[in-house]
Amino acid sequence: MNRPGRELACESVSLAYTDGARTTYALRDVTLALPPGNFYGIMGPSGSGKSSLLYILSGLKMPTQGQARFGDFIYNQRRSSDVAGVRRERFGFVFQQPFLLSYLTALENIVVAAPKADRAAYEKGRELLNGFGMEGLENKLPSQLSGGEKQRVSVVRAMINDPDILFADEPTAALDHTNGRLVVDTLAAWRVRGSVVVVTHDPEMLTGADEIINLRDGRLEK
Repeated sequence: MNRPGRELACESVSLAYTDGARTTYALRDVTLALPPGNFYGIMGPSGSGKSSLLYILSGLKMPTQGQARFGDFIYNQRRSSDVAGVRRERFGFVFQQPFLLSYLTALENIVVAAPKADRAAYEKGRELLNGFGMEGLENKLPSQLSGGEKQRVSVVRAMINDPDILFADEPTAALDHTNGRLVVDTLAAWRVRGSVVVVTHDPEMLTGADEIINLRDGRLEK
């Protein structure tokens, strides 16, 4: 059963960049609503605005026009410190590179993202690793892990705070198909606890998604 959550949404959102007299739009008049507890994919060709949409939905960027919100929390009507607090406490992030600390073990890299690095956090991190079929990795350094294993550790790190939403921006771009599928399956399994939003250029990575959002030239494709 999905736990209660908040809807993620943006309304008439545009994101523009100005260089002198030239204005370039990353997003144009995008409106969508993502009810909680689903696996959402964002797809489109290079330069279509996929990552920009993820950044707007997660509060990492503010729109030039329109608004984005998490429940009734409207990002551009709140202080930047409050928005950062929501990202830290309610969201988890996975990027193309895993960004693991080389001197920490896999488990330590996970626990470093926990609110408190206590015994409970270590036990929880180990349970998450084991639950996603990564037994035996907890004491390995990043240099001892494959690319796919590093990325799956970064996914578990994003889960350690029980986020309402997991955001992943091209998490499989640097992986082969098999490892990419493992990473996406690990992400997708989180929908029983919250929402998952994945940006990817590979449609095969979105097999089983509840909804796929297609973008082209910064606009939603119907």
